[in-house]
This record gives sequence, structure tokens and C-alpha cells, in this order.
Amino acid sequence: MSLPRRWSFPLRYGAYAASWLGLAITLIAWPLGAPFWWTLPFLGLVALGSWDLRQRSRTLRRNYPILAHFRYCLESIGPEMRQYFIQSDTEERPFSREQRSAVYQRAKNVLDKKPFGSVLDMYAEGYEWINSSLAPAAPLDDASLRVEVGGERRHPYSVSLLNISAMSFGALSGNALQALNQGARRGGFYHDTGEGGISRYHLHGGDLVWEIGSGYFGCRDAAGAFDPEAFARNAARPEVKMIEIKLSQGAKPGHGGILPGAKVTAEVAEARGVPVGQDVVSPASHSAFSTPLELMHFIERLRELADDKPVGFKLAIGHPWEWFGLVKAMLESGIHPDFIVVDGGEGGTGASPLEFINRLGMPLLEALALVHSSLVGAGLRPKIRLAAAGKITSAFQMARALALGADWCNAARGFMFSLGCIQAMNCHTDRCPSGVATQDPRRGRHLDVADKRERVYHFHRNTLRALAEMLAAAGLAHPEELRPAHIMHRVSRHHISSYAELYPCLAPGELLRHTPDHPLFQRFWEESRADRFCAPAKVVALRQSA
Repeated sequence: MSLPRRWSFPLRYGAYAASWLGLAITLIAWPLGAPFWWTLPFLGLVALGSWDLRQRSRTLRRNYPILAHFRYCLESIGPEMRQYFIQSDTEERPFSREQRSAVYQRAKNVLDKKPFGSVLDMYAEGYEWINSSLAPAAPLDDASLRVEVGGERRHPYSVSLLNISAMSFGALSGNALQALNQGARRGGFYHDTGEGGISRYHLHGGDLVWEIGSGYFGCRDAAGAFDPEAFARNAARPEVKMIEIKLSQGAKPGHGGILPGAKVTAEVAEARGVPVGQDVVSPASHSAFSTPLELMHFIERLRELADDKPVGFKLAIGHPWEWFGLVKAMLESGIHPDFIVVDGGEGGTGASPLEFINRLGMPLLEALALVHSSLVGAGLRPKIRLAAAGKITSAFQMARALALGADWCNAARGFMFSLGCIQAMNCHTDRCPSGVATQDPRRGRHLDVADKRERVYHFHRNTLRALAEMLAAAGLAHPEELRPAHIMHRVSRHHISSYAELYPCLAPGELLRHTPDHPLFQRFWEESRADRFCAPAKVVALRQSA
């Protein structure tokens, strides 16, 4: 026989009960001369606690009226607490304090030197470095820090080794884009428009790479299909130096989206060529082409419409047979892009599902090595320039990408830091505290364009200067001399390998002679198709048998 339970007041209701008690005391004290406003805080807490008990969507609030809100508050500021008080200077989440500080200092054109030695553990697995030389080269001049794209074209373009990666108007505020563009104008580097079209904020004298995504913003008809006449008008702008077809991006490959009509303001509609106030769909795939061969012919068509300006594409590497299909399409059609931008899986974005950010797409180094090696093996590498994008903020990260085959690098978040971004991780909420990633005019207008454009310029200049000094210290007279063997990687405490060992490259023209011994090419090269993006038969059979 069980004993009857003794009644006890749950302590979790203590804050709610205390609020009632405070309200009662202040109401009694009011006629005795106490100010009425003393009752208001307790009245508010009683109302909040009563609502907590009555609502049914959150059990925590019903069990812990009023107190649960303190938990929510602490949880909401958890990232800031960790960033400012807990994380070490070298912990990357996603960028370390050391990385951000270097960008801030270079952007402000102040001392970026460090005392007392490195804070990195040089014996930890994954540590990387570039070997120095006892015979340093002379400092590199500015001309060696540029590369020509589209030498076969009527309007080739000289590209800086560091440029602003794709960020659309809508993702960034108008003032942020204007500062980026004016900084690019002063520094002589390009500003990628992002897939949101060419906005008025992109047109302040800086060179543009016009990115065209599946929504064809700036070159679409009323149904959302590609419009050649609209494309030709925008491509003829003197600011547009190259055209980039976005196949996919590292942070959310294969992911389309909808821009709600409430966000389609007059300025957004003007840039994208869409009606004001109507939902705008960005499909997951393009409608102008559906196979590798069709993409090559689309590239040729864009060149003709753009008066033979360089045309390329950006992609995140996923299924290797799809990339091999693109290479085969170049060989079969005789058409090739002037440049390819390889976007790594560590790339950033304003908003993306967690699984896309963390688990979808190949990281930059592996993707870049595969693309470079394939083009070398197909005999196409001398005709096509490569760019690398994905979490690049420093000279060493640039050197690492250049060593694996990139001709230049693009950075988005690095230039956002130069604008004053504090990594608040609020890009998707429209509440960016620094006025960079927001469309709230009350926030964006406080970003001072005249000041930030100078920071953009200085970050670019000082990062390239650091790259030039690093390469000279390694005994290299030109960035083209940088090879995978120059970059060392600690595999374990007692095992060191160079990138030449970790990322072997095919011999020139090897794919034209035979299938290489590399496992990836052995599995997928022969069965990849130029006329479709389908999976090889062996992959289909494996999926069906699982």
C-alpha cells in the first residue's frame, strides 16, 4: 500500500510566484503613496508567466514559467560568448580570431606583425607550411601578380591574383557593394556580381565579372528563361570584363531558392529584371542547357552575344563522372571555357540548410587538384585558366591554391571582414550588426562607403604584398613557379608529405592516350558521357543492388 504523496510547492514556479507576490505588495503600497509604475514590471512578469502556463507549444515554458526565458536568452548569446571569451585565437569557427585580426589589420593598413613566435602547434596533424630558400628571389613586381584570361578572345582581361568573389545585391547591402566596387576600382581587381544581377551599386567604376545563375537575372524573359537580347545589353557594359555561368556553389550545390515577393523591392527588381513584389524562383538547374555538350555550345553563344569577351563557369565538384563529362564535352566539341572557378565545399553563403553547408560538395583542395589534373591530362590546361574560391583570407592560403593549379583566387568573407563584418552569423536574419549582410536600410546606411572602400583596397594590396614576400622568401621569382612540392603537410607527428605526394597530377595529354592508374579515373573516366550528366552503369547497378 503506497503512502499518500505530501503536497509541496514546485521550486520551478518560484519566479512566477515571486512575481505575483511583488504585484500584490506594490498594489497594496500604491494607495499608501508608492508610485504606480512600481507595479508595471511585476504586472508584465505575471502576464508572461500566465501565458507560459496556458500555451501548449513549448513544454519547457509550461514547466518553468518565466525562468525558461532566461534559458532562451543565454542560448541565443551562446555563440557570441564562445567567440569572445572561450574560443582560442586559432580555433576556426568558421574563421579564427587570428584570421579575422589579420584581415582587420591589413584592411586598416596598420601593423600586422606578430611578436614572440607562432601560436600554432607545428607538430600537430594537419599543420602546413611552405619551404623557405637560402637564396631568396628579388621581390615580385605588380605585373607578376596578374594573369591574362581569354588570350584568344577579342577582349582579353588581365586578372589580379586576388578578387572579390560572388555576392549579390540582396545578400549584401547597397553600401557594402558600393564600397567593394569602389575598392576594386582603386586596386585594379574585379568584383563578381553574384547571381542576383548587376545592380546600381555594382556600377561605381570597378571591373565586373557578371555571374549568371539558373534564374538568369539581368538576362531573363517574363517566363524566367534566358533572353539573348537582354544578355547582350548587359554584356556590352564597359564594366563587364568577363561572364561567369554559375553551375553550382560550394556552400549549397544543387540548391535552388525562392525570393519572397516582400523582399523584391524596386532596386532588387531593377537588378534582376523581375516584377516588383512578386515571388522570384531560382531553379536548382539551368533551363538553357541540360548536358555537358549543350553547356559548351551555350558558352560559345554567350561569347558571340558578348562581342567575344571571356566566358567561363563556376562549379562545386560533386560526382566525378559529371566533371569528366564536361572535360569530354570540351574535347568532342572543340569548345572550351576561357576560365573555370572551382568553389570548395567550405565556401560561405548567406543562408543554406545545415546539411548542405557541412556535408555536401567536395572541399576546395581536393576539387581544385582534380580539376587541374584532369585538364592537364586532357591537354586542355594551357587553354583554360583556373580560379579557386573557398575560405581564402591569407597569403599562405592563396599560395596553397596556386600550388595546386589555380591561376588566381577569389574571396568573399575575407572582403566582408575588410568591410567590418564581425562574424556575428546573422547573415540570414537581416540583422547584421555591421550593416554588411542586410537589406535593412537602417542598418546598411550606417556603413560608411568612403571609409570602407579604402579598407577593401588596403586588404587586397597588403595581402598581395604578403604573398609576394612569401614567394620571394621561398626563392620563387614568379607565382607560376609555385608547385605542389613547395607545400608541406604534416600527416602525423613523424610523417610529412608534400602536396606533390598527396595530390598527384596526370602527365600532359595522358587522358588522350590511355586511362590513368588513378582509382578515380579507373572507375569513372571511361563511362562518363559528354551528352548527359547521368551516372555510369556500374554506379546505377550498385545503387539498385544495395
